[in-house]
Amino acid sequence: MKLKVFSILFFITAIASAQYSLSGTITSAETGKPVPNAEVWNKTTGEVTVADANGNYKTRSFKAGTYTFAVFSYEYEIEEREIELRSNKTVNFQLSPLAESLSEVVLTNRREQIFALRKLRKVEGTAIYAGKKSEVVMLDKVTGNLAANNARQIYNQVAGLNIYDNGDAGLQLNIGGRGLDPNRTQNFNTRQNGYDISADVLGYPESYYTPPPEALREIQVIRGAASLQYGTQFGGLINFVFKEPSEKPIEFLTRQSVGSYNMFTSFNSLSGTVGKFSYYTYYNYKGGNGFRPNSEYDSHNAFAHLGWQFDEKTSLSFEYTFLDYLAQQPGGLTDAQFYLDPDFSNRERNWFDVNWNLYALKFKHEFSSKTDFSLNVFGLDATRSAIGFRENRVSQADDPTAPRELLVDHFKNWGAEARLLTRYDLFGEESVLLVGSKYYDAHNKQRQGPGSASAGPDFDFASDEFPYYSRQSQFEFPNKNLAFFGENIFNITNNFSLTPGVRVEYINTQAEGSYKFILEDLAGNILLDREITDNRNFERSFVLFGLGSSYNLNASNELYANFSQNYRSVTFNDIRVINPVYQVDPNIQDEEGFTADLGIRGRLKDKVSYDVNVFALKYNDRIGEVLKPEVRENAEGEMEETGRIVRFRGNIGDAFIYGLESFADWNLKNTFFESAEDYRLNVFVNAALTSSEYTRSEEINVEGNQVEFIPNVNLKTGVNFGYKNFLAGLQYTYLSKQYTDATNAPQDVNDNQRGIEGAIPAYGIMDLSASYSFGKFKLEAGINNLLNNYYFTRRATGYPGPGIIPAQPLTWYTTIQFRL
Repeated sequence: MKLKVFSILFFITAIASAQYSLSGTITSAETGKPVPNAEVWNKTTGEVTVADANGNYKTRSFKAGTYTFAVFSYEYEIEEREIELRSNKTVNFQLSPLAESLSEVVLTNRREQIFALRKLRKVEGTAIYAGKKSEVVMLDKVTGNLAANNARQIYNQVAGLNIYDNGDAGLQLNIGGRGLDPNRTQNFNTRQNGYDISADVLGYPESYYTPPPEALREIQVIRGAASLQYGTQFGGLINFVFKEPSEKPIEFLTRQSVGSYNMFTSFNSLSGTVGKFSYYTYYNYKGGNGFRPNSEYDSHNAFAHLGWQFDEKTSLSFEYTFLDYLAQQPGGLTDAQFYLDPDFSNRERNWFDVNWNLYALKFKHEFSSKTDFSLNVFGLDATRSAIGFRENRVSQADDPTAPRELLVDHFKNWGAEARLLTRYDLFGEESVLLVGSKYYDAHNKQRQGPGSASAGPDFDFASDEFPYYSRQSQFEFPNKNLAFFGENIFNITNNFSLTPGVRVEYINTQAEGSYKFILEDLAGNILLDREITDNRNFERSFVLFGLGSSYNLNASNELYANFSQNYRSVTFNDIRVINPVYQVDPNIQDEEGFTADLGIRGRLKDKVSYDVNVFALKYNDRIGEVLKPEVRENAEGEMEETGRIVRFRGNIGDAFIYGLESFADWNLKNTFFESAEDYRLNVFVNAALTSSEYTRSEEINVEGNQVEFIPNVNLKTGVNFGYKNFLAGLQYTYLSKQYTDATNAPQDVNDNQRGIEGAIPAYGIMDLSASYSFGKFKLEAGINNLLNNYYFTRRATGYPGPGIIPAQPLTWYTTIQFRL
């Protein structure tokens, strides 16, 4: 009898804990062809499953019960069904094409209905994002100046970003956050379509190339916890995801833009799918004069994606990116010069040239419905050349007879990253395991020395003409990196998961070369001319750990928390570059620490979407800059002070950064007049409140100070509105005062010499953008810095300065788009 009772109870328990899945194919009701990348949303649990290129989908396992599923793809009507799962079930969906030409407002409202749920899912492809602080910028939803890559408009829903405003039509992206230097986004691991695009991931992690927003589907931003899967950076990951090839054999898009100061940009793309072959290509030109004298620019950028779908489980694609741009740089200003005339320039001979060639081969294979594999092999062949007159005394006028300083870098690197993700059952719940490895090999060269005394973009060294130029060096930087990483989602219950992770790193950063040590007397006679060999080898291995957690309050709202160790390698600029403005500590070391997030995100019905979190960032041995007397070797080989004050770059101390980041979007149309389908009205608030302190330092006047690059208040707010085919947005941005060095040097508005150190005062900017669609055409226009405020966002210690780099005054733009 007891055995029978036990058997019955065991049978009932087994039924109750059984897990079932839903699978099938999604096709077009009109053509019968598969609908690739359609999304299947389980409205009951909040889980989203993405169909493959052949329209096949399979959800993760669920307990027996009745669930509501919604299936959608951008060009089709949404189909919703209630399905009872008592066993594994196959259900095919047929989606009806949109029956009529919808207005832009209706399409935008529909996008919000779909994409308001679009955060990075727990699992996407061969990546895990469970429990991580992540944000997704959907470019289709952006109302702003895409032609000029206006970062404060494009990233207005990403909390806490600090953005440099360069005014060069967005040729370079400069964003940071949480106290990280925004210069060329160097504190983020920067990728496109999942592979690295920066100059050297560890040795020189600056991004001279940024994809045009017009080519992108979305931008993924994952904060510091991304260090376990993508690299060790404190900032985390920024991944630019390009548009998918069109389902049609050929689709053509052209966008022509004009704007202030002779800005002209031309974006043209071809895309399509023919059988198993797919392609997406574009060419983008940017040119203009800039708002200051001596600030013209000219850029050519092209991209090609060629894909082949062998079968429903295996695909291969090749991607090539080309960029070539030349920009004249007007130099920096002192504080006195800026407040007298922010449009002023006393540099006529400064130029910057970039040539970028980026390659990638991507292979994907589905071993089974539970196991996926991906392999990215990528390489970079690029040069960066900068020439100019850049003296420590910013106010000193350009000397047309003096040689200019020339820096030429050659970047050659390649890497391979393999990932295997598998799902398995554990304790009645589905768990997900990701393991991967990355190998990276870089061999970069850098030469520094005298350029010509001419005025044009001449990037040839003039060492024979100026043999005693004071700053000369030539180095090779061979770098190797091998990493192994793994994360596992343990679904403790249907609503609660834990995701521990680990990353094992081996890094070998080397410098092999020499520099010249030249001493002159006051009359210009050479006292010493010596070449010094300086070979260095930084070899280290370490392990990083992290833990993420997620709890679903319901289908639309989630609590998340994570902790992850971080690490940042010294760059070869930290190892050896002679700069007239600052000195580098020869004993400089890597940085290490951790980031942590605790937050809640989700959606309240169809009215409010939000993400609110508190964060903490611990920075040990933070690399920063302080003002110190310059120390140089004299003719007798002894170290002595020169009498000059320079910015000294080294491990300044330990810092702690913490704060609140929040974003909320309130759909007023759905709240107060839901039936008005032809209207759109949203307001949003993006606010970050951040505090910081140097908790330890051996430098004078640093401990207890605030950390540089941190405004206490970082606010972006605005309203988006529309009627039928008309859309518009008004945005206000405010950043409070921030410091630029660890000594918290205040701003000196009377400084008429340097402009390199001092605070950046608070500033506020307003931007207005609008668009109107008619048939296959779309007209966009806007005004940036509507109130014409004069402000600056950075003090550059090197190019494009040194000195204050003024931000753009009031500018306008107009874009005409045609799609065929």
